[in-house]
Amino acid sequence: MKVEYFIGIVPPEEYLKRIKHFQRRWVNNLGVEPHITLKAQGGLTPDKKWIDKVQKVCQNFQPFYVSLDKPTYFGDNILYLSVNSNNLHDFHKKIVQVISPSEDLIKQYFELDAFVPHLTLGKEHYGGNISAGLSKQELIDMEELAEKELTPYPKFEVNFIRIYERNVEKQRYDKYLDISLSN
Repeated sequence: MKVEYFIGIVPPEEYLKRIKHFQRRWVNNLGVEPHITLKAQGGLTPDKKWIDKVQKVCQNFQPFYVSLDKPTYFGDNILYLSVNSNNLHDFHKKIVQVISPSEDLIKQYFELDAFVPHLTLGKEHYGGNISAGLSKQELIDMEELAEKELTPYPKFEVNFIRIYERNVEKQRYDKYLDISLSN
């Protein structure tokens, strides 16, 4: 069985519930709770030796703020809320550097210079994806409603990160471990 992990930032509980409720109008199995991806799967090996390295980075990184912003697209098939933060790129870079995935994995997962912080709302269906997809029209409808129903977009403090582990049987990613940032 292939074990996969990724690292994310979770919005505040109240806004998390709002986004889940919003997404469930289109998709029953979300595949993973709403999150901002901090570090994709590349280099996060099943032996979990990388967790200690991530914990050390977190111990030395002060909590910081991020703000969610209006919906936009990757191409025309992935709708997401944009993310603004002065410290997020630096935090992402430190995590990627300590895990040190191959150049191919960095390119495959759009990391370092290609990193675009985002919170995915929905994506067009294509084969093999862990979560169900939507039609182009559903994405357009979702974008219009997001502007009305997900505002005001929150600004919140990031004081922990969450490691997710893929649950193959349930076809989703579940919480594996939360790691606090420096106090």
